[in-house]
Amino acid sequence: MELCNRLEYLEYAAVASNPNPTLETLKSDNGIAVVLGDLKPGDGFRTIAEQIRDQHPDIPFIRLNTGSTATGPDANWSLDVPLRRSQLDRLMRRAERYHGTERRHRLTGSSASIRRVRASIDQVADFDTNVLVTGPSGTGKELVARTIHDLSERADQPFVPINCGAIPAELLESELFGHEKGAFTGAVNDRTGRFELAEGGTLFLDEIGDMSLDMQVKLLRVLQERSFEKVGSNKTQRCNVRIVAATHRDLRKMVEEGEFREDLFYRLNVYPIEMPPLLKRASDLPQLIGELFTRYSGTGEAELRVSQEAMQVLASYQWPGNVRELGNLVERLAIIKPEGTIEVSDLPPKYLADENRVSGQPNVVSEAMQLTCDNLKEHLSSVERELIGQAMAATNGVVAKAARLLSMRRTTLVEKLGKYQLN
Repeated sequence: MELCNRLEYLEYAAVASNPNPTLETLKSDNGIAVVLGDLKPGDGFRTIAEQIRDQHPDIPFIRLNTGSTATGPDANWSLDVPLRRSQLDRLMRRAERYHGTERRHRLTGSSASIRRVRASIDQVADFDTNVLVTGPSGTGKELVARTIHDLSERADQPFVPINCGAIPAELLESELFGHEKGAFTGAVNDRTGRFELAEGGTLFLDEIGDMSLDMQVKLLRVLQERSFEKVGSNKTQRCNVRIVAATHRDLRKMVEEGEFREDLFYRLNVYPIEMPPLLKRASDLPQLIGELFTRYSGTGEAELRVSQEAMQVLASYQWPGNVRELGNLVERLAIIKPEGTIEVSDLPPKYLADENRVSGQPNVVSEAMQLTCDNLKEHLSSVERELIGQAMAATNGVVAKAARLLSMRRTTLVEKLGKYQLN
């Protein structure tokens, strides 16, 4: 009742509040959002909500955060209880402009580190605060930036990325601010810079740590004055751009060594988000691999599967290239073996080499050769049970989704849930 009163106060017409909704009543709801309750495994409302979300991906779902330990992608955002007017107003305004965007740009995984990143994104998205995303190369820093943009009020405006490390220092100024015809040798036409292209939207400055000190000074002025001049022009242009920067380098250390301006660092580092390396979120591997297989199969459903032995080998690999390296591996496997099950023998040799193993992780291949048949069967059953448990936890007990993550048939998963008493 309190929620309905709050929504009416904020001038929203209705909310689905039927404690026993049916699929048909929710399907006919043309409201901008469906506000869900505490989505616990086995809850009938949650089951119906899953069906609605699968059939209507453009409808945003808001989960009431009543202290449940349930996690996963059952809701787009969570709403704290007791209710806070500012948070409710912000989420409902976000729901008005929602078109299923972040379902395309979302961080896959249910590990604690990824949940923290998602929570940080959710907190900062609706504000124009500058964000600095840090983490090793290949962890998905641009995906974080795109998700922030997609959830913000600037979502309908441009998202413009630029890699500051890939452009020569003498050309970066022109790339960012544009130039007038004849401003320098080779400037045969006017050029629109990235700040102007991103007007009203978000400018993503990737590898900001590779920017020269001279350019850092010019960028700092733009961030302070919210204005710039094209190269070769004395006309000042105002700009309304949100800045999200990213780097794999330690900017604090660079500041101490005089390689990065301290004032610019504090301008960018208003709201820091750190992306974890894949090595520290190995529990997300089944979900990541399942999603990548689905992407490369082009059929909407993964046709490839990874055996338990191969999955454990991958889980003990160091992944220096992080998610980008995983994507390259999955694409390669999808080419050489379009369907079936990926076994240990299908993996490239470097994933089996001892020098690439994480310290303390078992070498699955060598251990398997030493086990008796009975012990091997017991060992594989234990691995299978753990992977199924992780998938069920990641999907809040939704069997169909867990089956997709594990790349197995739903009926097969149901049988294994009974076998391992995981119901």
